[in-house]
Amino acid sequence: MKLRRLSLRVRIFFAMILLVLIASILIASVTIYQYNEEARDYHRDRLERKEENIRRHIDFVIRETYWEVKTEKVPLIFKEEIYKIADIHQLQVNIFDLEGGLMKSSKASIEGDTIAKCLNANILNGLSNTAEHRYVEKTTLNNQTFQSSYTYITDKQFKPIAILNLPYLENDEFLNKELREFLERLGYAYFVMLLLAILLAYFLSKYITKSLKTISDKINATRLEKQNKRIEIESSSEEIATLVNSYNSMIDQLQESAVKLATSEREQAWREMAKQVAHEIKNPLTPMRLSVQSFQRKFNPEDPDIHQKVDEYSQTLIQQIDTMSSIASAFSNFAKMPAQQNETLNVVHIVKLALDIFSEDYIIFIADEKEIIAQWDRTQLIRVVTNLVKNATQAIADDKDPKVVVSVMSEDNLVKISVADNGKGISEENIPRIFEPKFTTKSSGMGLGLAMVKNIVETYHGTITFTSQKGKGTTFTVTFPKQ
Repeated sequence: MKLRRLSLRVRIFFAMILLVLIASILIASVTIYQYNEEARDYHRDRLERKEENIRRHIDFVIRETYWEVKTEKVPLIFKEEIYKIADIHQLQVNIFDLEGGLMKSSKASIEGDTIAKCLNANILNGLSNTAEHRYVEKTTLNNQTFQSSYTYITDKQFKPIAILNLPYLENDEFLNKELREFLERLGYAYFVMLLLAILLAYFLSKYITKSLKTISDKINATRLEKQNKRIEIESSSEEIATLVNSYNSMIDQLQESAVKLATSEREQAWREMAKQVAHEIKNPLTPMRLSVQSFQRKFNPEDPDIHQKVDEYSQTLIQQIDTMSSIASAFSNFAKMPAQQNETLNVVHIVKLALDIFSEDYIIFIADEKEIIAQWDRTQLIRVVTNLVKNATQAIADDKDPKVVVSVMSEDNLVKISVADNGKGISEENIPRIFEPKFTTKSSGMGLGLAMVKNIVETYHGTITFTSQKGKGTTFTVTFPKQ
């Protein structure tokens, strides 16, 4: 799983746990390093202290000896004293001549050991070439570390007469024990800290993400078309408070913009509606005006056909007045939102009833069931069906064998009503505009029928869709819930 796919809460949780683990590893590493440094310093200082004490003891022996102080007499001078020195200082003492040959040792077994009888050239060169005339060699044998220091033994005039060698075993058992005990205590402490960190990370991440979750839910629920609520969080961090204030400010601006947009859209809609109404009303007014003017010019009371002409004139005016009335009714029906006067009705029966007003014998009705019960408004359902069937009949070309199929079916909790025709179909450029008010491809009509149908269907939480093939026909499908 990629890190970016993890939630913020999980990332905060793992980050805090990882921080504790890294801290424990770093402190343990620093502790081990510090103990090793202290162990090296301890052995170095301890060897230097023992070396200093042994040299002082050797100087004392040289001052008190009755033997002549020179290299050849060194074995005699330290014949018995070397054992006392080793016993007092608890350290093995070896004495070599200036050429590197073994002269005397506090460990008798070394004297018979031919390998240890001579020092190598590196030791002799390191001893003679350093300013302090001291050389320390570090070796490891059988998993044990030894330090061997080499210095000159001088006479009373500080002239070198022999080489003093002190083999020192670095015994780290005590320090290792201390280190193990400390790491064990540190482990217990960090185990407790890890448990506390887990609890703290859990509650802290939950606290942080709780506020973010609230903000996220509010943002997801934000809609332009409804009243959005501000976020109210009693206690939060400065960053969360800043985010909340930004969201609330955005909501206020969004609300103002929504009000302005709605007002502008209403004004624009009324302006468009007024233009359309004025345009449609002007169409019948023009022939009415021409008819009146013609009647005025040709009016003759003594004309024997005056009654027939008055009748023709009156019929013309009545036809145009009916047209204006039809226009007014169409706009009134479109502007008026359908009231949800729900009633329990049989959709199959209502659709058949709506088809009774059509005299075309090519209209075919199909129903999967004899009875499909739904909650709908009887009048509005009839308006939907009649508008769709009327459009279907008008879409069929005169040179075709006409056919309109109206079907009603039930799927789960949905009712589907489809109206299919074999007409000329809908062109590609007209498909996006088919439900727009005032859009029509017919020579007559105002293009409000499908817009009104869509308005009614969506009021009842339904949908209207269509499929069309140019030259083959169109099928409109209305789907709405039964309840």
